[in-house]
This record gives sequence, C-alpha cells and structure tokens, in this order.
Amino acid sequence: MGEIILSGILSLLPIIWLIVALTGLKMAGHKACVGALIITIVESLFIWKMPVIDCATSALEGFASALWPIILVIIAAIFTYNLSLKTGAMDVIKQMLTGVSADKRVLVLLIGWCFGGFMEGMAGFGTAIAIPASMLAGMGMNPITACLVCMLANAFPTAFGSVGIPTVTLSNVTGLDALPLAFTTVVQMVPFMILVPFLMVIVGGGGVKALKGMVGITLVSGVAFVVPELVVSNLVGPELTVIVGCVFSLAFTILMARARKGKEIPKEYDMRAGMPEAKPIDGHTAVVSWLPFILIFVLLLVTSKLVPPINAALAGFSSSIKISTSANAGAASFSWINTPGIWIFVSAIIGGIVQKASGKVMWETLVATVKQMSKTIITIMSVLAVAKIMTYCGMIDDMAAFFVGLTGSFYPFVAPIIAALGAFITGSGTSTEVLLGGLQTAAAQQIGASEFWLAAANSLGAGIGKILSPQCIATAAAAVNLVGQDSKLLGGVIKWALLELVLACLLVGLLGGVLVPILGV
Repeated sequence: MGEIILSGILSLLPIIWLIVALTGLKMAGHKACVGALIITIVESLFIWKMPVIDCATSALEGFASALWPIILVIIAAIFTYNLSLKTGAMDVIKQMLTGVSADKRVLVLLIGWCFGGFMEGMAGFGTAIAIPASMLAGMGMNPITACLVCMLANAFPTAFGSVGIPTVTLSNVTGLDALPLAFTTVVQMVPFMILVPFLMVIVGGGGVKALKGMVGITLVSGVAFVVPELVVSNLVGPELTVIVGCVFSLAFTILMARARKGKEIPKEYDMRAGMPEAKPIDGHTAVVSWLPFILIFVLLLVTSKLVPPINAALAGFSSSIKISTSANAGAASFSWINTPGIWIFVSAIIGGIVQKASGKVMWETLVATVKQMSKTIITIMSVLAVAKIMTYCGMIDDMAAFFVGLTGSFYPFVAPIIAALGAFITGSGTSTEVLLGGLQTAAAQQIGASEFWLAAANSLGAGIGKILSPQCIATAAAAVNLVGQDSKLLGGVIKWALLELVLACLLVGLLGGVLVPILGV
C-alpha cells in the first residue's frame, strides 16, 4: 500500500506544479506547461524507468496530436472570427444579437450558453469558448468576464461535443451500449445544466444581484437545453444530443427575451452604451454575415457519421502512424480532410469571399491569428506531450490505483475527481474517456457498482476538469487577446469548478443506488 501511495503522489507532481505555477506564482501558461513537461520527463526517466527513446517519441506524438487537429481547429475558429471582424460581418451579427436584447445578462445566455453549446456540439476542440468569448468581448464585455462565462458554459456540453465523439469514444472503450450510456450521462448532468446558466448570469452580471428579473429566462434557458437532451440521448444517441438541446434553448431564450422587450434595462447591464446607432439589416446582409457560421454547421453535419456515405468516403483520407515506440502506445490516427479545423477554414474562406475579402486580407488575417496564438500553441503542445508521456510510462495508471486503493467502496465519490484530473492534464473530454473510461468500469466491477453510472461519471468529471485545464485557459486567453494572463482566468473559474466538482461527487456517490435501478443500467 505504501508503494501505491508513493507512486500516486509522485504521479500528481506535474499537476501540483501547474496549480502552484498558475495560481501561486502567477506564471504565464506556456511557461508553466513547459515546466510541467520537464517534470514529467524527469519523472518518467528516473522514477518510472521509461527508455529515453520511448519518452522522446511519446512527446513527439503529443506534439503531433496537438497540432492536428486541436491547434488546427482553434486557429481556424479564431481566424473565422478575426476575418469576420475585418469584413464587418461581426458588426452585423452583434447588432442582430443586441437587437434581440441589449441586456448583458441575456446576451451571456444567448451567446455563451446557446451559441457556445452549438459550437461545442458541431466542432468542439475549443471553438465553443474561442468564438463566443471573442463575440462577447467584441461587444464591450470585460474580456476576462467574457472568457469566464464561456468556460462555465462549456463544461457539460463537452461530453457530446464534435457530434458526440467523447461519448461514442467512451462507448467503444468500455464496450457499453451508447444509448443508455448517453442517457445516463445526461441524467447526471440535469442539475448542472440548470445550475450553470444561473452561474453565468451571476459571473457575467457581477454578482448575485444580477439575477434580479432574470430567474425566469435563465431557468427556461437551462430547462429548454436539458429536456431535449434527455429525449434525444434516449432515442437517438449521443451524436445530436447537444446540437438539438442548444437549438431548443436558443429558440426559447429568444422568445423569453422578446417578451422582456419593453422592460427597462438597468444601466450596468445595458450593452448599447457607446455602440453606433443601429441601421436596418435586410435578409441578404444577415445571411452573408452569418454565412461562415451557417457553413460550419452544414459542412460539419453532412460530413459527420450522421451522413454515412459522405463520412465513409472521406474516412479514406486518413493515416494511422506509430509515433511512440512505447509498448503501451498504439498508432496515432490523423484525418486529413474530415476534421473540424479543415471545414471551419473552408467555411471561413468561402464566407470571406462572399463578404468581399481579398486574398491579401485573408492571408494577413491568418498570419496575425497565428502570431496571436503562438504562446497558446506552445501551451497546448506541452500539455499533450505531458499527457502522452504520463499515459505510456504508467503514471496515469498509478494515479488511478492510488485513488482506488484509498477509497474502496467509496470510490464513486471520487470517480469525478479522477476524471477531472485526467481532463486537467489533457484538456480534452475525448482523451479523458480514452485514458480513464476503462478504469471507471473496472472499478465498478470490483465494488459491484453500475458500469454505466461510473462511466457517465467520467464524462461528468471530465467536463469540469476541462475548463480548468491549461489548454482550455490558453485558448480562452488567446481568443480575447489576454495571452499571458492565464492565472487570472484560472483564479476566476476555479471556485465555480470546485463547487461543481463537489456537487458531482455527492451526486455520483449518493444517488447511484437510487437512480441506477430506475434507469435500469
């Protein structure tokens, strides 16, 4: 037992370093993550006795996985937003959204919650934070506040991001049926999907007082999101769960916002201050302005597994390459065409052409976007290298064994924490399902718990851990030009994430025995 404890504590050192560096030392994210990579390399070589060549190639696999598709899709998303600024399309979009409501609190729900959920369901990989946060900051919201509300919004849709990939992956890893797994995951998330819009209004409005006059629309926004999710996950599966949920939520939130149209907006929440006088927008102008985002929706939908012939044809343009020489590593897969970043770039370019952006303007915008993202690229590449080395040398397994050994039959209470740690390291819900999904079901078998319940808990915890990850924070900071201020974002979101994590642990630990028989899983 002593050896398990020692290995567990040592495996946590890169995470402890990141927390201390970002919160205590106020270190820039890219520097903190390079430090975590150095600690991980030293530990893997001298404590876990990983061969040098295995360590080097595992880091290389992490770099490659970061560049394609994660960094690709984030650059594509921010390029789309930056280009829409250049063409003036974003001004039209902002005017249309403020036309629904100029109330900052309502816009937090419309853009951060509903539109952010749509981007997560369609693309994932940071787009659900990068684009909505950029939009809110561009409309005059404090950039840090804009990031925080979008990070909060992103936690629980993560399980069904990129057309359900994380939950589909979890189903494949564990061998569990995707439909009951998806439904069980949504059931666990019900209280959080209702709570989070309230937290967003509180954070976006500067305190609990911001809820005054907002309880009805906020409640509707959350309920209208999660009820369709329950239906779709139970009848269709994980692929459309978030997409349908956010569309319903957007429709009902707009209806509620229009019902409030005559009410006076308190001065501190009025976003019209300093904005130019609104001009009438015709249908053609509206469609042209929204075109890149419409194309993102259409292209991601028709190339997804929901349209098997197209998806299967494009699947041939992919490669599986054995990069890491570690015995524990498999082949790394790369899809060269059918990956969200490609379709977002295509959408942005087509949209830019229609919006009359020249090739020179698009190229200059791309170069500026890459420069804007340079430190973020270092951060993400470092984090993915850490994740690969920790996985292949056995550090992740030892970390998990540490928690299982300590908790025994109380393991369900810590299952979300283990998942949150995995997502903190990888910054990805999908990667967390790959890393820890099997561990959760194995633990369920050992203690006689429901495999579906603990597998779902992995998704629940992963969403919370993701919004704390250096990768997520770096993406948010880059989107609103706050590169190097990662510690402020972590300090702002951590208290809410810890609250959600405590509630998640209590829910999974206390309600499993009540809900599992009802759900029949």
